[in-house]
Amino acid sequence: MAQHTPASPETRTGVSGGAIARLRASPPVSALASRLTRLVEAGTQGYPPETKRRLKILNMIAYLIVLTTVVYALQQTFLDYARYWPIIYINLAIIVIMLAVPFMHRFGPVAAALAILVTECAALLAFTSFLGRESGLHVQYVAFSAAAFVVYGLHRTWLIFSSIAAALILHILAWFWFPSTAALIRTEQDVLDSMYIQAAITTFGIIAAAVYYAFRLAETAKAETDALLRNILPDTVVERLKAKPAEPVADTFPEASILFADITGFVPLARELGAKETVVLLNTLVSRFDALAEHHGVEKIKTIGDAYMVAAGVPEAAPQPAAQLARMALAMHAAVATLRAETGHALDMRMGLATGPVMAGVIGRRKFSYDIWGDAVNLAARLETASLPGRIHICPATRERLADTFDMEPRGTIDIKGVGKQDTWFLLRDRSTS
Repeated sequence: MAQHTPASPETRTGVSGGAIARLRASPPVSALASRLTRLVEAGTQGYPPETKRRLKILNMIAYLIVLTTVVYALQQTFLDYARYWPIIYINLAIIVIMLAVPFMHRFGPVAAALAILVTECAALLAFTSFLGRESGLHVQYVAFSAAAFVVYGLHRTWLIFSSIAAALILHILAWFWFPSTAALIRTEQDVLDSMYIQAAITTFGIIAAAVYYAFRLAETAKAETDALLRNILPDTVVERLKAKPAEPVADTFPEASILFADITGFVPLARELGAKETVVLLNTLVSRFDALAEHHGVEKIKTIGDAYMVAAGVPEAAPQPAAQLARMALAMHAAVATLRAETGHALDMRMGLATGPVMAGVIGRRKFSYDIWGDAVNLAARLETASLPGRIHICPATRERLADTFDMEPRGTIDIKGVGKQDTWFLLRDRSTS
C-alpha cells in the first residue's frame, strides 16, 4: 500500500420548475446508487451468495486502493518527480492491477485475493527498499494477519496461514535489509516520521476493519439463527435452549386449551385451483391466523396441510386459557369469512376446542418442533372431526369456563372416539364485545 510524502420532464404533475432544474443539474440518487452497485458487483455473477459477498468486498478494497494510490502518485509527482519517480511508477502499476481485480474473478474465487495480497507484499518491500525501514512502511505487513481471513474466506486455512507467514517473513526481512543507511532515496527525518505515522494509522485501520467485519458477520449469523429459532419455537423455549442446550425441554401444565381447525372441502377446492393458487390461498389464510395468534397471545403449534393447531396456556400458564382461545377461534372464523368474500371461493372451517391438562416439549433432533400432547389434545382433535362447517365445537370443561362471558348452543350428546358419550356445545359469540 503506497504512502505519500507530506506536502426531467415538465409535464409531470406536482413538479415545480425549480425541482425540474435541480433534476437536470444532477443525476438522480437512485441512478448513482445503481452505477455504484454495478461497480461493486462487477465480475461476481454466477457465484454463490457467500462467495459473492466476499468478492464484492474485494472489489471495494481494490477501488479504495486505486483512489488512495492515485492521490499518492499525484502528490509525489508534483512534490519531487526527479526524486520519487520509481515510487510513482510502482504506484501506477498498483493502479493498473487493482483496476483489473473485477476481471480476475472469472479465473476463480481466490484469484483476485491472491493478486491483491501479492501486489501489496511486493509493493511494500519495494517502497521500504527505496525509503528505508524508518519510513515504517513494512509495519503494514502486520495487517495481513487479519486481512487474509477476510479476502480468502475462513475455510481456506492453508492460503490464510501461508499468506500470513509470507507477510511475517517479509516484515522481518525488510527490517534487516533496509536500514536508513541502505535506503535508495534519501529522505528528510520529518518526512520519514510522517510516513511512519501514516503506516501505523493504515495498519490499525485495516486490522480494525477486518475485526469489525468478522464480528459483524458473526452477529448477523447469530441474529438470523435466533430469528429462525423464534419462528419455530416459542420465545421462552428458545431462551431455555440457549441457556441450557443439553437439557431437554419438557413441561406439564395443569390447564391449557387446544384448538384444531380444518378447512372443509379442501381436497376438491385444491384440485380446482391447482398447486400454485392453492399454496397462495393457504399462505394467505395461515398468515392471517398467525397474526391473530400473536394478537391474542396464544401459541401456534403447527400446521398440517389445511389443518391449523393453536394453544393457550403453553408454554407459559395463563389465567384464562379457554377464554383466550375462544376469542381466537371467533376471530379465525371472521378471517375465513373475509377471505371467502375477497376470493369468491367456498371456504369454511370446522373447529374443535378442548381444555384440560397437557404436556409439552421440544421433540426431535433434526427438524425439531415444539409439540403438546395429552387427553385434552386428543379430545380437541376429535371435536374438530365431529364439528360442522362454520362451527366451533367445545367440550364440557371449556363450556364451564366460558359460561359467564360467552353464548353457546347445545350440540347434544355424541359418541367421541376414545372418550365415549359426552355432551358438547357450539360456541356462538363473546358477550363482552357485544
